[in-house]
Amino acid sequence: MHPELVSALRARRPEVHARWEALLRIERTTSPLADPDNLVHLINWSLDEIYRALPLPPLAKARPAVCPCGRNPYLAYFQAGEQAMHEALVLCQVARPPADAIERDGALQEMKRVLSHFAHREIHAFCAICQFRRSAEPAALVGCMATLPLAN
Repeated sequence: MHPELVSALRARRPEVHARWEALLRIERTTSPLADPDNLVHLINWSLDEIYRALPLPPLAKARPAVCPCGRNPYLAYFQAGEQAMHEALVLCQVARPPADAIERDGALQEMKRVLSHFAHREIHAFCAICQFRRSAEPAALVGCMATLPLAN
């Protein structure tokens, strides 16, 4: 991703934060921990992590993270975050001189990899302590949190 595009995304941080919060508040909650009032305070930390990772070399292939019981509060949190970041990226790309399709798609894929890596790490960590984990997982998924569908 071009450093100029990363800078443009960083400049949109207040808008991304507001949009992430708005999207989070319309998501269906799966548990009291998933209540948006409990999660909005994590947005600044999440944006720090995402912006820090954007200029780094590509991470492993994007892989969504799964929560076998569906109660992980980070599922909706990261779906809302991906949508907010995707919207900000598109707005930044529109404001810049036209880029070719390969560059635009590459920037989107890089962002998806960063978001997927971050979401997978946090969702997996929460699932590791979930009291419903063992009862909800099929035997094939025990110990393997591998997918979280991210919004397009």
